[in-house]
Amino acid sequence: MSTKTAFIVVDMVHDFVDPTGLVHYPKNLEIIPAMNKALEVSRSKGHLVIFIQHRYRKDKFDKNLQNMRPCCIEGSGGEEITSLLKVDHKKDYIVQKRRYSSFFGTDLDLILREHDIRNIVVVGTKTNNCIYATVIDGYYLDYNVYVIRDCVGTSDDTTNEIFLRDIHKYLGTVVTLDEYIELVNGGKLK
Repeated sequence: MSTKTAFIVVDMVHDFVDPTGLVHYPKNLEIIPAMNKALEVSRSKGHLVIFIQHRYRKDKFDKNLQNMRPCCIEGSGGEEITSLLKVDHKKDYIVQKRRYSSFFGTDLDLILREHDIRNIVVVGTKTNNCIYATVIDGYYLDYNVYVIRDCVGTSDDTTNEIFLRDIHKYLGTVVTLDEYIELVNGGKLK
């Protein structure tokens, strides 16, 4: 069976997820159980799984870092995908990025097109930055975009909700974990 759906996990790295991380938000830890459940359901249906890894070069100039707290520096461990999520290194893709969008300056779109993907399910952190930018670019590239509300987080619930409403109104479909499982098991997301 050929799948048309990719499950994209954005920036669930040590610096954002672990309480000792440089830019930790508690919500990022709270969404892990739901994310693992969604990941399990996606894998059971053969969906393409892609982990996005925010990563800056060590000791190299990066204009983006001028305006933010240093984090996710290569070799620091902060850029490593959290061990609380299971990466299948034989099947899953790991795409490194240096900007908010998972598409900008990466080969994510190429990977998706090579696999004839039409639907992207975006989960991870931060809803108002990297999730939003990835969703916008996915929409511009004509993917059917889904976001699982139980599997995204940011610094506060109000900001999270505002951006999820905006995504649902203009860019894609926001669903709960239960709704996602129903879509997948019902064959609507193949």
